[in-house]
Amino acid sequence: MPRPALVLTDIEGTTTPISFVHDVLFPYARARLPALVAAAEQVPEVAQALSTLPAGEPLATLLGWMDRDVKAAPLKTLQGITWRDGYRDGTLHGALYPDVAGHLRSWAAAGTSLAVYSSGSIEAQRLLFGHSDSGDLSGLFGGFYDTSSGPKREARSYHAILADQGVAGARALFLSDVEAELDAAAEAGLLTCQLVRAADGTRAGTRHPVAMNFGQVAQAFGLSS
Repeated sequence: MPRPALVLTDIEGTTTPISFVHDVLFPYARARLPALVAAAEQVPEVAQALSTLPAGEPLATLLGWMDRDVKAAPLKTLQGITWRDGYRDGTLHGALYPDVAGHLRSWAAAGTSLAVYSSGSIEAQRLLFGHSDSGDLSGLFGGFYDTSSGPKREARSYHAILADQGVAGARALFLSDVEAELDAAAEAGLLTCQLVRAADGTRAGTRHPVAMNFGQVAQAFGLSS
């Protein structure tokens, strides 16, 4: 098997503990949304996001979406604004599994292109890796993709990313903890590997190679230095 030219990675459950997203980022944004909504007249990007909401009470709509984990663009925008402030003032640091940063640096140094594909906004992705607990890793990535490229469980989204990266599917490896996302990537011709993180209780599927950490990914796909 030739060494992948591109490693495309998911975030939650793959590079970053699910608990960080659900127990740190989401509560942080939820606590700050009321003040953000109240300040809409003074913050144009907040006002723009709120203008796209359906009729009704905006804060109730946003909190309802959070309760149901709806991937709505206005909510992602407003969450991103709160996280931006938290990362910049040092309150937040992007959490990574201990094995992630070293392998990302090693793969990039060896000439492998890296990119991110997550349901979180592109800004949120850049903030997490730019202010990670392992330092600023944002410069390692040649692309950040969110659901504006398409749903993560549809093959066309991966075709779009491959076209943007200029890489054939057979030379690209997608890492995710979600088997349905891996199914879509495989349909688009990508190599796939499911990350099964013990701390997150991820259950291994049967349709894709499985790895417990990035070290096992490196060994399985010829990415070891």
